[in-house]
Amino acid sequence: MAGSRTAIVTGAARGIGAAVAQRLAADGNAVAVLDLDEAACADTVAAIEAAGGRALAVGADVADEASVAAAVERIAAELGEPTILVNNAGILRDNLLFKMSVDDWDAVLNVHLRGAFLMARAVQKYMVDAKFGRIVNLSSTSALGNRGQANYSAAKAGMQGFTKTLAIELGKFGVTANAIAPGFIATEMTAATAARVGADFEDFKAAAAGQIPVARVGEPADIAHTASFFASEGAGFVSGQVIYVAGGPKD
Repeated sequence: MAGSRTAIVTGAARGIGAAVAQRLAADGNAVAVLDLDEAACADTVAAIEAAGGRALAVGADVADEASVAAAVERIAAELGEPTILVNNAGILRDNLLFKMSVDDWDAVLNVHLRGAFLMARAVQKYMVDAKFGRIVNLSSTSALGNRGQANYSAAKAGMQGFTKTLAIELGKFGVTANAIAPGFIATEMTAATAARVGADFEDFKAAAAGQIPVARVGEPADIAHTASFFASEGAGFVSGQVIYVAGGPKD
C-alpha cells in the first residue's frame, strides 16, 4: 500500500456508504464521511476511529454547488487533499411513469447524477495535482431497467456513461474512474422498499435470493470489497469499467 491517502465517500452515514467508508479506512486511508446530515455520520466515524482509523464527519448536499465546494475545501484543509472519491449518495422516489411527479424525477437525478458531477469536478484538481486519483461511482442493476424506477434507472445508467467519460478525460493524469452496479443489497433502503410494497423483509430477501445464481442477497461488505479494489494502487490499469456485483451475470 502506498501510504495513507484521503478518501471521500458520499452517502456514508449508513448502508453501502458506511461499509465502503469503513473498508477504505481499514485499507489505511483517512476518510471523509459525507452525508446530508452531519450528525448522522457520527456512527460511521466512531466505527472507523474505534478501529484505529482517521475520519471526519462532513454535512453537505451533493446536489448543491456551493455546499460541495465548501465541503471539499474543508476536507482538504482538515483531513488532507482528497484523491479517492466514492459517489454513493442516492435516494429513491419510485413510481410508475404516469404517477411520477417532476419533483420526484428531479430529486433523484439531482442527487445521483448532478451530485456525482459536482463532487468529481471539485475533487479532480487534487487528483490531477497528485498524479493519482480513484473515482468510484455507484450505479445499479436498475440501469438495465426496472419497473417503477424510470428516474432511478435513468440516473444509474447515466452514472455509467459519466464514468466512462471521466476515464477517457482523466486517464493521462493517473486518474481512474470505474462504476459498481450492485444487485440486491440488504440495507435500510431495500428494507424500506419491502415495507412500501407490504412485504416482510425476510420474505422479500428470500424471494430475491431465489432469483440470484449464488443463492443469497448481497451485503454492504460485498460492495465495499469491490470499492477497495478500484481504489487500490494495483487497480491503476483498470478504468472505465462497470462491475455488476449482483451474484450473477447482469450485463
